[in-house]
Amino acid sequence: QVQLVESGGGSVQTGGSLTLSCTTSGFTYGHYYMGWFRQAPGKEREGVALIGWNLNSEYADSVKGRFAISRDNAENTLHLQMNSLKPDDTATYTCARSRCRFLNCVANRPRLSPQDFDLWGQGTQVTVSS
Repeated sequence: QVQLVESGGGSVQTGGSLTLSCTTSGFTYGHYYMGWFRQAPGKEREGVALIGWNLNSEYADSVKGRFAISRDNAENTLHLQMNSLKPDDTATYTCARSRCRFLNCVANRPRLSPQDFDLWGQGTQVTVSS
């Protein structure tokens, strides 16, 4: 079964840290770019970070220097280490798989945009209180 399952969300105070994980199954994980997205109530879904099968990564300006994306291709898992959390980071965080696969991603490198991802998890809630 092709699926993505997030875990690790929770409630923290400003300045705290959380690590999100995404467990995947049903596809050749190492052939895809993976990304983390978030959506706050009343706002559009926005890209947080992505990482390629070649370990190239990209971050939204709002999280640069605070968040770190990583992947374990042996365990088919994706992680997001979040430090120095702010109330503005409060959102539902979702992991996603790129539309492109393996060498197709060379000519069509995914952007940090929901349009470039086609498989989504259910999401995990992160709440940061002041």
